[in-house]
Amino acid sequence: MPGIPARFPRIAIVGRPGAPDLAGPLGRLAAFLATRGHEVLIEGETARQVPLSGHASVAADALGARADLAIVMGGDGTLLSFARRLAPHDVPLIGVNLGRLGFLTDIPLATMEASLAPMLDGRFLEERRTMLSATILRDGKADGTEVALNDVAINRGGGGSMIECAVEIDGRFAYAIRADGLIVATPTGSTAYALSAGGPILDPRIAAIALVPVAPHALTHRPIALSDLAAVTIEVVRGSDVTVHCDGHARLPLAEGDRVAIARAPHPARLLHPEGHDHFAMLREKLHWSETPERLTARR
Repeated sequence: MPGIPARFPRIAIVGRPGAPDLAGPLGRLAAFLATRGHEVLIEGETARQVPLSGHASVAADALGARADLAIVMGGDGTLLSFARRLAPHDVPLIGVNLGRLGFLTDIPLATMEASLAPMLDGRFLEERRTMLSATILRDGKADGTEVALNDVAINRGGGGSMIECAVEIDGRFAYAIRADGLIVATPTGSTAYALSAGGPILDPRIAAIALVPVAPHALTHRPIALSDLAAVTIEVVRGSDVTVHCDGHARLPLAEGDRVAIARAPHPARLLHPEGHDHFAMLREKLHWSETPERLTARR
């Protein structure tokens, strides 16, 4: 019998909800970890979807207190969800890609064991990614707080009309904007919704956040990069059916006069990558940089 590993003795496995092909990879990973001597914990919803005998099922909200490491099998959305849960407990995450692009879940399923073995022995690259905290202020009182690893976005509803917002930075009025919305993105989120709205790609090592307008009425409104120590407050001046989204997981309605106070969250997300991980090589692959249209067509 193998001894108890010095690193990560208890490892939680989290699967992508509803993934039709999860059973095989999940069983394969659990067996691999158990053979190495790790105690394997299966996240509760994952265990209901794919029952595995011999391994404890642990509710999602309890994983932070039980696990030394979480391995997420799925797409970036699944990893985002559990990064928010585990960040306050300082539990690191590794992502195995069962989704599409996989900016965060960067280990291919085909090389899962070969990639994980050295990482579980301590040979990995660790990143601490900035997270955001968004608090809704109504009548001067806080009315709920959510956290986000990617972005906080304020958007117009389905009525078709633009919204008008006033933006404060560190308590001082910065500008007013009429647009379809406004995104406050972390470096992690700079390759998500903010990228599609024309925002900059931020190196994760930069302590910054980006304010990115969505379809602004005035062409002079451009994306702005701020220190991640900045406090950003956005007030809905005019607009109906306005909502604020945090990583897409929380959709909260806003009324005229409501304010959203956004600041760096107290706990970063811990992400582990294989040795030699190259952020820009990953972007080059995922975003098809340097590819000609002819070569992209030939791949299809």
